[in-house]
Amino acid sequence: LANLPGLTAHTPSGSLPKMKKFRFQLMHEWILHRLPPGRVADVGGGKGLLAYLLQQSGWNATVIDPVAQALPDKYKDLTLNRRVKIGAAESVPHLTQPFAPAMAEQFDQLVSMHAHGCNVQLIDVAATGQQKVILLPCCIIQEPLLPAPGQHWIACLVEYALAKNLTVEPFRLNFRGQNIGLYIHAA
Repeated sequence: LANLPGLTAHTPSGSLPKMKKFRFQLMHEWILHRLPPGRVADVGGGKGLLAYLLQQSGWNATVIDPVAQALPDKYKDLTLNRRVKIGAAESVPHLTQPFAPAMAEQFDQLVSMHAHGCNVQLIDVAATGQQKVILLPCCIIQEPLLPAPGQHWIACLVEYALAKNLTVEPFRLNFRGQNIGLYIHAA
């Protein structure tokens, strides 16, 4: 994957130890430092922690996930280095259904850290030029596209997005596991 454009500049050089958890908090920080607040959908957002964190930062955030789940009761604030409780009455808007491209019309930004069956659809939405997409692709489950033999899934998605004349900005978050993200938008 080192040959993906822009990724080599983001490859860690041993300066920070990888965290075991906190992927939602790290994605939240990445978004806050790069994008102005707007209307965001967390596609496949599960319990909604990322949407909750974005909501607390002034975003209009909604979870799109076919399985309704309650927010976690706590999370670790990495800035304050302490656990923060989420009140039982707190919630985020939740569309309890599978993602469909028409749903994107009500959002400026689409984020997915676990988009089973939606990665290609999200790239197709970005190709309409209306929404920007942030993907942290992990699995190839129910996707209409498969990588060529020997090709990594992320490289396959980058190739697909570039073929649609989209700009792809790879980035890396500091946690263990699949930590390469793709910020995809119209050129």
